[in-house]
Amino acid sequence: MSAKSNIWPFFSFWLPVAFLAMQAGLELFLPQDALSSMLSEQGPHEALQFLLAFLAALVALRCLWLVKSGGDFFLLFWVLCFVLSCIYIAGEEISWGQHIAEWGTPDFWGQLNDQNETNLHNTSSWLDQKPRLILLTGVFTGGLIIPALARFRPGALPARFKIVYPPASLSFVALCVLGLVLIDKIDEALKDTVIMVRASEIEELYMFYFVLLYLVVLHRRILQRQS
Repeated sequence: MSAKSNIWPFFSFWLPVAFLAMQAGLELFLPQDALSSMLSEQGPHEALQFLLAFLAALVALRCLWLVKSGGDFFLLFWVLCFVLSCIYIAGEEISWGQHIAEWGTPDFWGQLNDQNETNLHNTSSWLDQKPRLILLTGVFTGGLIIPALARFRPGALPARFKIVYPPASLSFVALCVLGLVLIDKIDEALKDTVIMVRASEIEELYMFYFVLLYLVVLHRRILQRQS
C-alpha cells in the first residue's frame, strides 16, 4: 500500500471521518453513563486502542527485520524506538494481560498503582503523561509541521532523513488529534458543560492510528529502497 494507491484515502481520510461521525452520534444519543461505560478500561474503545498499538508493533517489527542488516544505523535506531514504544503501549493498554486473564493485582504492586492494575503508567506521571506528551508532540510535528515545511520550505528538512518524514496524507489524522485536544481542554475549562465524554480516550485512538498509518508508509518506503 502506498500513499498514492486508490485505497489510501479511505484509511487516511474517510475512515477517520466515519469514526468521528459515529462517535458524535454516540455522544448525542447515548446517556452519559453509557458513554462512560463504553470508554472504560473494559470498553470497546480500550480494546480498539490495544488493537491499533498491537498492529503498529507488528508493522514496526517487520520494519526492524528489513533494516537490521542494511547498515543504516539511524533508521535501525528509529525503527527500534517504534518497536519498543508500540509494545509498551499495547502491553499497558491491557495491563499486560490483566484485562483479559483478569488476574488479581499483588498487594505490593497495588500500593504503587493508583488504579490497582498490573501496569506501569498508573504508577508515575513519568510513565503516563510524559510518554503521552512525547507521542502528542510527535503527531503534531510529523503530521502538521513537517508536511508544512515540505510544502513551503523544503530546504529546511535535511534530505538525509527523507525516508522517515511522514507524508502530507497523514495531516488529516493529526488535525483530528488537534481538534480532540482542544475539545478536551474546553471541557476541562467549562466543567459544567461536556462536549465529549472522555475526549482524551478518542484522542489516544487517533494518535495510535496515526502511528499505525505512519509505520505502514515507512514499511513501504523501506521495501522500495531495498528493491
